[in-house]
Amino acid sequence: MKKIVILGSTGSVGINALKIIKAYKNDYEVIGLTANKNIDLLAKQVNLFKPRLVAINDTSNYKPLKEKLKSNYKILKGIEGVSEVASMREADIVLVAISGTIAILPLIAAIKCGKRIALANKEAIVSAGGIITDLARSKNSEIIPVDSEHSSIFQCIKDEDKEKIKKIFLLGSGGPLKNVSKNLFDKLKPSVVLKHPVWKMGQKISVDSATMMNKGLEVIEASYLFGIDVSKIEVLIHREAYMHSMVEFVDGNFMANLFYPDMRMPIFYAFNYPKRKPFNMKKLDFSKIKAFSFQSPDKHKFPALDLCYKTVKKQGTYPACLNGANEEADSSYLEGKINFPGIIDTVQKVISKHKSVRHPSVDEILYTDKWAKEEVRRITG
Repeated sequence: MKKIVILGSTGSVGINALKIIKAYKNDYEVIGLTANKNIDLLAKQVNLFKPRLVAINDTSNYKPLKEKLKSNYKILKGIEGVSEVASMREADIVLVAISGTIAILPLIAAIKCGKRIALANKEAIVSAGGIITDLARSKNSEIIPVDSEHSSIFQCIKDEDKEKIKKIFLLGSGGPLKNVSKNLFDKLKPSVVLKHPVWKMGQKISVDSATMMNKGLEVIEASYLFGIDVSKIEVLIHREAYMHSMVEFVDGNFMANLFYPDMRMPIFYAFNYPKRKPFNMKKLDFSKIKAFSFQSPDKHKFPALDLCYKTVKKQGTYPACLNGANEEADSSYLEGKINFPGIIDTVQKVISKHKSVRHPSVDEILYTDKWAKEEVRRITG
C-alpha cells in the first residue's frame, strides 16, 4: 500500500486524486493533506481519509479548521506547516497540487527528503526550474509530471535517448476563446473566460487557458523538466483534446500519447509509475471520433505565447517575474480592475521594468515573485 501526501487536496487535482484513492483503497493510504483556506472541504476529507498530519496554509483558518474536525488531529499552519507535511518520512509519493509560486518551498522540502514527486504545479518549475531540477537530481528525487501534456511527453521519451529528440509538440484545445473575435476581448466577462470547453479547473488556470498563458508556461516547464531547449518545443491546437502531446525523433518517427480527457488518468499513472495497472475510467472509442484536427495557434490573438518564449530565453529571474505578474494580473481581471487584454499588457509592462538576477537563489526568486505582484497591484490600482 503506497502512502500518499497531497498538497492542495481541495483543488481540482487534489479532489480527483482522492477519488482514485477512494476507488482503490487497498492500494493507497492518505497520510498527509494540506489546503490553503477551503476548510469546509478539507475537514470533510480529513474525517473521511484520516491522515496522520494536516496543514492549512492560511493561518487565519487554523482555529476554525480545528473546531470542524471530529478527532484531535495535529494541525500545522502556514507554508512551514505545509512544508513539514511535504517532508513526512513515511510518504512514498508527494502530490504537489498547490496552485501558484507558493508551492516552491514545500516542493523543495519534499525533494530534499528524496521523495517521488507527482507534480501538478507548473509555477514552481517556471520560476525556479533550474534550482528544482538540479536539486532533484542530487537527491535522487523523481519528478513525475501530472499535467496531461507533460505526463504524455514523459511517457513518450522516458526510454529514449534525448539527443534523438527533434521536436516536442505541446497540444492544447485552444481554450474558450479560440472562436471568439479579438475585437470582443476588451468586453469579455469572467463567466465566458472561465468556461473551458474540455477541462473543469480552478479560476487561475482557467484564465490562463483563455489567454493561452497556460500553454506558454507549459513550454517553459517542459524545457526545464525534460532538458529540452525551447526552440525544439512547439504548440499545436488540437480541439478534440484526445491527444495530449507528441514527440518527433530525428529518424522521422513520431510518438504520441492519447487518452480520454480526464485528469485522473495522469494522476493514476504517476501514482503507479513505472508499473501500469488496470484503471476503470472512460476509454477512447476511435470508431466514434469524427474529427482529429491540428493547427498552429494564433500568436497575434494570443500574445502570451511569444512572451513566454522570449522570457525563458532571457533566463535569470525573468521567468519568475513573468509568472508572478501573470498570477496577480489574473486576479486583477477577476476582480474587475482590468479588462481581459489588460492581463497580458500588464505582465509585459512589469517585465519591461524588471532588473533580472542572472543566477538567482530561491530567496531572490521569491522576492522577484513578490515584487512582480506588487508592481501589478500598483499598475492596476
